[in-house]
Amino acid sequence: MKTTLLRTAFLLFAVSVVSFSLQAQSNSPDAHLSGTLIDASGAGIGGVQVTASPENQPKAQIWSAISTTVGEYSLSVPAGRYHVQFGRTPFVPRDFVLDLAAGVSRTLSFRLDLEILSSSVVVTAQAEPTLAQETTAPVTVITREEIAARQAVSLPDLLLYVPGISIGRTGAEGGTASIFLNGGNSNFTKVLVDGTSINPPGGAVDFSNLTLDNIDKVEIVHGAESAIYGTDAVSGVIQLFTHRGSTRIPEFTVFGEGGTFSSGRGGAQLSGLLGACDYSAAASYLQTDGQGPNDDFLNRTLSGNFGYAFSDTNQLRLMLRNNDSIAGIPGQTPFEPPNLGQRYLQHIFSAGARWVFATGRHWRPEISAGESYTRQNNDDPVNGNSRFQYNRANASAQSSYLLSNFGVTAGYQYEVENAFLTFINVPHARRNNQAGFLDFRYRPHRRVSLNFGGRAEANANFGTRVVPRAGAALVLRYGKGFWGDTLYRVFYGQGIKEPRFDQIYGDNFGDFGNPSLKPEESKTWTTGIDQKLLNDRVRLSTEYFSSRFYDIVSFEFCTPNPPPATGNTCNITIPGAGPDFGYYFNTDLARARGVNLTGETRFTRWLNLAGNYTYDDTRILKAPNAFDPTETAGNRLLRRPANSGSLTLNAAFRRVNFALAGYFTSARTDSDFLGLGFTRNPGYARFDIATRYDIGRGVSLYARAANLFDKQYQDALGYPALGRDFRLGLKYRFAGRN
Repeated sequence: MKTTLLRTAFLLFAVSVVSFSLQAQSNSPDAHLSGTLIDASGAGIGGVQVTASPENQPKAQIWSAISTTVGEYSLSVPAGRYHVQFGRTPFVPRDFVLDLAAGVSRTLSFRLDLEILSSSVVVTAQAEPTLAQETTAPVTVITREEIAARQAVSLPDLLLYVPGISIGRTGAEGGTASIFLNGGNSNFTKVLVDGTSINPPGGAVDFSNLTLDNIDKVEIVHGAESAIYGTDAVSGVIQLFTHRGSTRIPEFTVFGEGGTFSSGRGGAQLSGLLGACDYSAAASYLQTDGQGPNDDFLNRTLSGNFGYAFSDTNQLRLMLRNNDSIAGIPGQTPFEPPNLGQRYLQHIFSAGARWVFATGRHWRPEISAGESYTRQNNDDPVNGNSRFQYNRANASAQSSYLLSNFGVTAGYQYEVENAFLTFINVPHARRNNQAGFLDFRYRPHRRVSLNFGGRAEANANFGTRVVPRAGAALVLRYGKGFWGDTLYRVFYGQGIKEPRFDQIYGDNFGDFGNPSLKPEESKTWTTGIDQKLLNDRVRLSTEYFSSRFYDIVSFEFCTPNPPPATGNTCNITIPGAGPDFGYYFNTDLARARGVNLTGETRFTRWLNLAGNYTYDDTRILKAPNAFDPTETAGNRLLRRPANSGSLTLNAAFRRVNFALAGYFTSARTDSDFLGLGFTRNPGYARFDIATRYDIGRGVSLYARAANLFDKQYQDALGYPALGRDFRLGLKYRFAGRN
């Protein structure tokens, strides 16, 4: 009996304990946070790190969770006010300050967008941002870290170390700087600043005053991209991306430096988050006397990037950039006395606005507008003055339908171009253009990415042209250890370039423009392999490119045929024309083909070596109106070396960063254009060095030397490059935080 009573009492006690435990659990003081994280296609994102830390308690416990493959996450924390962060490369990190009440379950679901400033995300090669391994066109990406390690100031000095690029500079600093990409002409590259084109209509960008202030990333797309970007994207596209604020406590940087040639430079940058707004603004000032008479240079840069998020899927952004410079132009001093009076002023301004929003789980519309302004004044008391003023304004609308393995983008663009030039026959030249395009992305298998599309460009001068593009990226092998991933790419694209306004309207010196000019065109294809080795510590890339350039515009002097023949040597009749006049024709044909090789190895966590080599076999195939012997058929294209390359060693150990970079180029076809008979520019090698020491508390001391061994060379024949240029500077950076 006693045993039965004891058993009964024990059972009642156990039931009471379990009941009390269950009741305590049901009244748990913990708060619960859960939700689902998706990407732009609506698919769940796995592997997102979710952390929650009590606000304003840096040493408090941190709770964390990781999202599942379908994007779901769940987190339980004691009641309180928390700073919750969501992060996974290469998506934009998100953070929230939440009040989480005891026993309350809260749902927080939202979309994570790809971080366009990430090195593993490519924006320029397709209509929508894409992971680098899924892009079909070859792309070179330069990150903020690389720019900082090199201490690069100007864009040409940075691009000099990019495979497939050669540079022609008519002077040390401030002279015209031209870029030749994969063998194309200097006006065959589209240049964008945060999506806004800064090319003069039909012309080449002068890179001489483009600095890297407030720039976080540079993308170079190798290959014709007119199917997306229309005119000018004949041999490739270069896009600059400005910094975006990401910290609620602002980040601030100020610097000053000085060096040889009486050079001085200073600037500041401020960025951060303010509620739903992000902001980034920078300014810099550079002045140098140069290395000879009338060789001074003054450059000022202003840059801003401002965004406002109405919601996770509704964002508005404004981007502004202004470069203003004035330089003395001494001329071709090896061949003639320096010009002591010539001054060159250049002003490049760009503004862009973009509104991106979502109208459903898979639809992503975008409305954008942009305007660029270029002014170039060449004041020369001896040879006369000239004024160039260009303006481009455009409005675009596109909409993308995105699934996890498929995407299509349809878009429309309207553009107005204006020019005010001192030497053409009309005081104001204007051209209205419009275009529509389609871009398709398809992943039939996780190893295969396909991309194809086209654009119909309706130009006010040459009419309508349709240009296609197509490509594929195939992962041949996934691997670890010595033999890592192997990626194969193949790409085909066509490019077009509209004529310049002076080629259409002629000038006021008796020459005539040709309103019937066709666009200059290209057909290009590339193929290559990316290979990873030794657990991704070594990366190799091989790219073969082949381009053919058609209908290149040339200029010919038309003279009367000797009697008894009538007419003229051009076989054209222009009412009101004199016996001798000049005219433009689509006559020339050229090609470029070669190989770009790149490699990078990380010996240790703090030491890496990167290098590249380019073989560029260019050839003029047809040029009946050549003015200079170097421009006749059979020659290599002007200022494009057959062999070039670079090697960069970077070491970052504790508080010291050290970078040593070397560049070499073989001899190039060039001309003095003075009738002196010089047609060859010798090759050269130059070395740059940069180092930085972090003193502490945000203060760092830095130094760099460009052209370390004071090599005497010329990027363009007759224009000596800058000798050894040493700079010493001090920087203070307050690192913002959330």
